Amino acid sequence: MTITAAPPRAARVAVTASYAAQALGYAVLVTSLPALKARQDVDDTVISLILLGVSIAAALGSVLADLVAVRWGSRVALAVGLIVEAAALPVVAVQTPFAVFVASLAVYGIGLGCVDAASSMQGVAVQRRYGRSLMGGFFAGYTAAAIAGALLVSGVAASAVGAGVAIATAAVIALIVALVGLRLFARDVPVDVEFSDKAERRRLPRAGIWAFGLVILAVFVVDSSVSTWSTVYLHDNLAAIAWVAPLGYAAYQACILLTRLATDRLVPTLGRVRLVLIATVVSVVGCVLVAVLPSAAAAVVGFALAGVAVGVMVPITFSAAGELDPPHSDQIIARVNIFNYAGVIVGAVILGLLAGGPGLGLGFLLPAAVLAASLLLLPWFARGRVAARD
Repeated sequence: MTITAAPPRAARVAVTASYAAQALGYAVLVTSLPALKARQDVDDTVISLILLGVSIAAALGSVLADLVAVRWGSRVALAVGLIVEAAALPVVAVQTPFAVFVASLAVYGIGLGCVDAASSMQGVAVQRRYGRSLMGGFFAGYTAAAIAGALLVSGVAASAVGAGVAIATAAVIALIVALVGLRLFARDVPVDVEFSDKAERRRLPRAGIWAFGLVILAVFVVDSSVSTWSTVYLHDNLAAIAWVAPLGYAAYQACILLTRLATDRLVPTLGRVRLVLIATVVSVVGCVLVAVLPSAAAAVVGFALAGVAVGVMVPITFSAAGELDPPHSDQIIARVNIFNYAGVIVGAVILGLLAGGPGLGLGFLLPAAVLAASLLLLPWFARGRVAARD
């Protein structure tokens, strides 16, 4: 991929803003779910099914990002995804019939997946131009904005229209980033001419896509497990008092932010393989700690440790995937990104089912086992690995 146009610093700022806009919108939406649920008069089961649908729509959005990037470049794909999100969120924010509410969330899911994939395409492109690790910083911007989104919803919670105001604010920010970003995102050369025939598509490094995709799946099993069930586990199973129950998730997010801020500095020092190995072991220990020690203090510490792998491995995995075949990195990243949503479904849904059997605490052995299994794929993170085409 050849980068021309936007100065690298401007492109770096714009891409960071796209990560932040994405995270802000998603955080505002999920933290507003109690208000949206009450407004639509539906129960938790219905909301869970809707969120499952959003994940499926997001997988389709990742495919959309691939199609747009092939023809017009990842810069346009990222702007399109942000605009789709910005169009859908205001509909979610206002009182509408239930069918319109569900449809708007489905459209939002498509935009969500498109931005997920395209922002990583752009991140890899900017990183390649700088010649050093930057993906940790991009994802740190994502995490910081997610925290800001939760605080925004908290700040407007006293207002009767608080959720709508927060969601509309996120939509406006996404639209602004999209319009400004069209000028400032890294300009890549579309590959529709060289990539148009089916034979060329079959030459993508499928083994590498599956390897890094399965790593992403494992990481997002951890992420969705902790994000969905940590507060429930502390409150319902460990009888933690109201102000203690959210601390597991807060510690988890704080650890993700800190590790993402450190990742770009640690990669040159430790190397990808060693850093991924350390992060994986630490997070497996954290999940096991939650499962075997039924105390609130141990759970909070365990959830924090679980965040290490998520903080480190997401940016490193997308960076490594983008290097499998640089001229086709956009298409590779779009395919790897689809595994994200499979991980979300496994972590959120399967762990919930385990709660009715062996119990939610022991259920956290699931993300531990999946993450430990991903160590089999560690050799793919070796520097300079050339993927064999198959």
